[in-house]
Amino acid sequence: MGVTEQTSRQVSAENLPTSWNPADVEQSLYEQWVDRGYFTADPNSDKPPFSIVLPPPNVTGQLHMGHALDHTLMDALARRKRMQGYEVLWLPGMDHAGIATQSKVEGKLLSDEGKSRLDYGREAFIERVWEWKQEYGGKIGSQMRAIGDSVDWSKERFTLDEGLNRAVTTIFKNLYDQGMIYRAHRLVNWSPVLETAVSDIEVIYKEVEGELVSIRYGSLNDDEPHVVVATTRVETMLGDVAVAVHPDDERYQDLVGTRFAHPFVADREIVVIADDYVDPEFGTGAVKITPAHDPNDYAMGLRHNLAMIDVMDDTAHIAGTGTEFDGMDRYEARVKIREALAEQGRIEKEVRPYVHSVGHSERSGEPVEPRLSDQWYVKVEQLAAMAGDAIRQGDTQVHPVSMEPRYFDWVDDMHDWCISRQLWWGHRIPIWYGPDGEVVCCGPDDTPPAGYTQDPDVLDTWFSSALWPFSTLGWPENTALLEKFYPTSVLVTAYDILFFWVARMMMFGTFAATLPDSNLGATATGRPQVPFTDLFIHGLVRDEHGRKMSKSLGNGIDPMDWVADYGADALRFTLARGANPGTDLPLGVDAAQSSRNFCTKLFNATRFALMNGAYVGDLPQVSELTSADRWILDRLEQVRAQVDDLLDRYQFAKATELLYQFAWGELCDWYLEIAKVQIPRDEATASEAALARGDVTRRVLGHSLDVVLRLLHPFIPFVTETLWRQLTGGESVVIADWPTHESTAVAPEACAVSARRIDDVVKLVTEIRRFRSDQGIKPSAPLAARFDAGACDLADEQETVFALTRITPAGDGFRKTGEIEMRLTNTTTVVEFDTSDSIDVEAETKRLTKDRAAAEKELATTAAKLGNEQFLAKAPDHVVEKIKQRQAVAQAEYDRISARLEELAQR
Repeated sequence: MGVTEQTSRQVSAENLPTSWNPADVEQSLYEQWVDRGYFTADPNSDKPPFSIVLPPPNVTGQLHMGHALDHTLMDALARRKRMQGYEVLWLPGMDHAGIATQSKVEGKLLSDEGKSRLDYGREAFIERVWEWKQEYGGKIGSQMRAIGDSVDWSKERFTLDEGLNRAVTTIFKNLYDQGMIYRAHRLVNWSPVLETAVSDIEVIYKEVEGELVSIRYGSLNDDEPHVVVATTRVETMLGDVAVAVHPDDERYQDLVGTRFAHPFVADREIVVIADDYVDPEFGTGAVKITPAHDPNDYAMGLRHNLAMIDVMDDTAHIAGTGTEFDGMDRYEARVKIREALAEQGRIEKEVRPYVHSVGHSERSGEPVEPRLSDQWYVKVEQLAAMAGDAIRQGDTQVHPVSMEPRYFDWVDDMHDWCISRQLWWGHRIPIWYGPDGEVVCCGPDDTPPAGYTQDPDVLDTWFSSALWPFSTLGWPENTALLEKFYPTSVLVTAYDILFFWVARMMMFGTFAATLPDSNLGATATGRPQVPFTDLFIHGLVRDEHGRKMSKSLGNGIDPMDWVADYGADALRFTLARGANPGTDLPLGVDAAQSSRNFCTKLFNATRFALMNGAYVGDLPQVSELTSADRWILDRLEQVRAQVDDLLDRYQFAKATELLYQFAWGELCDWYLEIAKVQIPRDEATASEAALARGDVTRRVLGHSLDVVLRLLHPFIPFVTETLWRQLTGGESVVIADWPTHESTAVAPEACAVSARRIDDVVKLVTEIRRFRSDQGIKPSAPLAARFDAGACDLADEQETVFALTRITPAGDGFRKTGEIEMRLTNTTTVVEFDTSDSIDVEAETKRLTKDRAAAEKELATTAAKLGNEQFLAKAPDHVVEKIKQRQAVAQAEYDRISARLEELAQR
C-alpha cells in the first residue's frame, strides 16, 4: 500500500469518533434508512419474497421486554433476508385493543369532564376514541424506531382501518352462513366494571385472602336430614339450586334426592344430587351448586338439568332474588347474608380465613364474576381440526418441534369461542334484527333492510387479529401484496399466546383459504393454505433470578431505559444471545453491560485497524499469507457457515454467542495483536518484504472485519452500519450482500497446519504472560528468554511470540532463573527466563508479603468456621462445602506465595 492510500485510510478512521456513543448516531441513522427506502417492499419485484407481519401491539401500549425480544428476532430475520437478496416485507401495525382503549378513554372523560360514555352516546363517544387514538395512540411506533425495526412504514395497518373492517365482515358472514357462528345463553367471565364479557387471556388469577364459611342446609337438628357445605362466596348461595355429593359416599347416599328449603327464597328447594365430579375427601364432601355463577357448577347443571338462576346484574349487584339483599353490591351482600345465616343458626363451625385463587380482569382490576349472558360464539371443531392438520401435515413447521404437543393440546380440546363483547369501541357485529324478530347477517357490500337495528355488541379483539396475516395484505381483494407475500414466511412469538392468537390465525387462515375466490390458494398438496410456513416460538423474558417480571415485584425492566443507558444495539444483542427456542430468558443489567462492552470492543478494534491502514480489497495469494492470515480466514469461513446454519434453524442464541466469541476473542484480540507485529511501524525504514507482508495483513484484516460486520448487522445494526461505511466506503450495510462462501483457495491441510501453529502460539503467549504476572514483572520491563522454536515448528512465529510477550532473545550472560514447561500440539517445550534484571526484589517481596497475609487471614477465618461444631450442625451442606472450597483456594495461594518468597530471599 502506498503512503497516499494508507493516509486516506487513516483519514477514514479519523472520521469516526474516538469512542462509541450510540445516542449520537442511532436516531439519524434510522431516519436515513427509512428516507432512502431500504425497508420499503416492492410487490412487483422479481426477487424471491420473504414476509413477516408484526404481531400487532395494543394502540394503548408501549414496548416491554417481551415486545423487544420479539422485535429483535423479527428484525434480525428481515435484515438478513434483505442482505441475502430477498424482497422483504416486514409489515407493521397496531391492534385497536377494544377493552384497553375504551377503558382509557372513559377514564380520561371522567377525570377531565366528569362524564361517562353514556353522556355522549355511541357515535359521539367513538369519535372521541378516534381523537384519542390520533393524539396519544401508537407510542410504541416511536419506540420501534428507537430499537431499529426495519419495518415498511408505508404499509402500516390498524385493525379498525377500512380494509380490515371489510375483511372482518367478510369472514364473519361466511362463518355465519355456514352455521359456524351462533348466539347462545351461556356462562362467561364477566367484568362488572367494564360491563362486558372478557376472554380467558384477559383474566389474571391472584391469591386472595378470603373467608371460608360453612352453611347448613336442611334441619338445624343434627338428628334430622341436613347437609353442610363450605364456600368463599356466600352471596352466590342466593342462586343455589342443589348440593352435590359423590355417588359412592356412604355418608350421603340416603340424602340423594332429598330437597331442602332455601333459607331466603320461599318458593325454591335445594335438591341433593350425586355426581362423580365431587371429591369426597375435600371438606365435608358436599358442594353447593350455583350453575349461573360458577363454571364447574354450570357444567354440572347441564348434566343434571338444573335451573340456572342469575342473582346479579351487569354491575355485580344482587338483583331479581326478591330478598332484602337486592340492590347490594356483591361484597356488601357477602357480609349481610353471612350475618343473616348466623341469625338462623346456619353457620357451622367458626368462619375462618382462607387464601384462594380468584380471577381478576386484567384491564379493570376487579374480580370477574362468572355469569350467564347472551353471547355470540364460533363453532371451532372443524376450524381446530384444520389448524391441527396444518401442523401435523407439515404445511407449517414449528420451531422448536418440542412445542407441537402444547399446540395440539389446545387445538384438539378447544371449546367454542365467545367472540362478542359488550363494548362500543371495536368491530360492530354485522347482525341486524327486524321488528318481528328477524335476524340478518350483512356482508361488506350488503345494505341492511330498512327498519332493522344492528346488534350492539362488538367482536373480541382476537377475532380481527386472527385475520392479521392476510387481511393486512388486502384480503378479500386480490392485491399485488397478497399475491407476492402470502403465505407469510415466519411468525415469531412467545409460547404464552400460542393458543390465544397463533391457533386462531391458523383456524381462520385455513378456513379463508377454502372460500370461493378467497385469493389465498392451497398448499402444494392441495390442503388449505396456511398463514405462515414457519412458526418460531421463544420463551418469556424473566428477571436474572428467573422470576416473572411484574410491577408488584418491582423487577420489570423498561427496554427504553436500556436504549438510553447502553444503546439499542446492546439491548438487541442481549436479547438475541438469550433467545433459545422455547426457553425462557433470564435478564439482568450485567448482560446489557456485557453487550455494550462488546459493541465498544468492535468499534475500538475497527477504528484501530483503520488507523493502521486496514482496507477491503482482493484477497492475497495463498503463498503470501502467514500462518495467522490463513488461520483467521479459515476460522472466518467456519464461523460464517455455522452462523448460516444456526440462523436457518432459528438458533439465535447459539449464532450470536458464536459471533461474540469469534469477534472478541479470535479476531479483535488475537489476530489484531498479531497484525500489529505483521504491519511495519515505520514504513520508511521497513524492508520491501516487510511492506508486502504488511499490505497482506491489512487486506486480511479489512476483509475479516467486513465479513464480521455484515454477519453481526442483523443483531447490532447501528454500530455495524457506522463501522462498515468507514471500512468499505459502501453506501450502507443494510443493502450489502450477506456473506457467502469466502474462498481463500487455501488447501485444507495448509489451514490445519496454520491452525495448529496459531493454537500453539496462543498457548505459549498465555503461559509466558502468566509467568510474568506471577513473577511481578512489569509489562514494560524487559525479560530475556529462550526456547527452541524450530523443535516445535514455530520458527516462523517466533517473532510474534516475542513481540506479544515482550521478551527478548537470550544473549551473552544469560542466566536461567526460571522456566515453564508446557504441552503443545505435537511436542513439549520449555521456555527459560533470566529474571535477574527484570524484578525489583524489594518491591516484589513487599507485595507478596502483603498478599500472603491476606491468604493467612482467609485461612484463619475458614478454619474458625469449620472448627465450630455448632455452625456445622446448623449450616446447609452447600454452605459448608463453599467454605471448604475457600479454604482450599487460600491454602494453595499461601503455598504459592511462600515458595515465591523463598526464591526471592535467595537472590
